[in-house]
Amino acid sequence: MSLVSNTWMRGPDHPLVERITVAEGPDAADDWIAERASKGDIVITADIPLAARCVEKGAKVLRPNGKPLTQDAIGMAVAVRDLSAHLRETGEITGGPAPFTKQDRSRFLDVLETTVQAAKRGK
Repeated sequence: MSLVSNTWMRGPDHPLVERITVAEGPDAADDWIAERASKGDIVITADIPLAARCVEKGAKVLRPNGKPLTQDAIGMAVAVRDLSAHLRETGEITGGPAPFTKQDRSRFLDVLETTVQAAKRGK
């Protein structure tokens, strides 16, 4: 497992977790991830453009709340992201996303386990 960022991030202290710090700059971590993503990989991100790039390369993508982003769902996710950005710019939306809940964590862990097992089976 790789934890990729452009600054040092605290993460799990485990021998299977590799911390990777890339150069600073917009999308440097995203570029690192997208360039290396491939079939059989699982990418966890809330970043829709990164998710789209990874899905295009064959990786499975999960949002932190456990909702998968598939090839079929990416187009809608990009459209909703663009619409939300426009509504924020015009002042129609002033708040951020809903807070992370226990149900989100539970869903994430369940979907992650299912996705890992499917990847192990090559599905």
